[in-house]
Amino acid sequence: MSTSLELGEITLDVVRKDIKNVHLSVYPPAGRVRISAPLRMSLDAIRLFAISKLGWIRQQQKKLREQERESQREYLDRESHHVWGRRVLLKVLEGDAAPSVQLQHATLLLRVRPGSDETTRETVVAGWYRQLLKTAVPSLIEAWGPRLKVRVDRFFVQQMRTKWGSCNPTSRTIRLNTELAKKPRECLEYIVVHEMVHLLEPTHSFRFTGLLDRFMPQWPHYRDILNRLPVRHERWGY
Repeated sequence: MSTSLELGEITLDVVRKDIKNVHLSVYPPAGRVRISAPLRMSLDAIRLFAISKLGWIRQQQKKLREQERESQREYLDRESHHVWGRRVLLKVLEGDAAPSVQLQHATLLLRVRPGSDETTRETVVAGWYRQLLKTAVPSLIEAWGPRLKVRVDRFFVQQMRTKWGSCNPTSRTIRLNTELAKKPRECLEYIVVHEMVHLLEPTHSFRFTGLLDRFMPQWPHYRDILNRLPVRHERWGY
């Protein structure tokens, strides 16, 4: 069941679900606002909650409007890409061999079959980024599990439009955005720790931030780095 609320210049999409707590999200690129609320919560109560969060909503919308975005990639020679926060230049080689990607110093070498189109090249590069992340994550989970005294049963890597990561405390799984392979390694570590802490505290409560402060005191610095870096160009459907 969904409806909308108007608070001045801000429109909020309200979705009622079988959940216990209210969840507020602000989505890129334009700052669309969505509130997921328990079925029992009245529209007046939801409105009061939204009013109490107006300052935060406006702040998040401002960040999204100001955040730099990558130009749309065409996967051509000399095009700029990023690997672990470092700028590299793409070099495309066509040949009768299986498509592959290889990082050679400051060059991202993309091998494709003759006549491959932009979509094919994008798919090959995206798969390489995904594998890069899948290789890097296990050692981080292994290192932080004993410190946090938590166990991650499985992790997944996928393209995510609105989040760097997510956690399911019930299944003890975490999901990570493929784009993290383009950011500095310490940013990946921060997101992994962030999601693992959610196994101890599912919400973004004072307890959650207290745990982050305890185990990774520098986490606000890594969060700010992520917020300043260009985000992926998207063909948004809304």
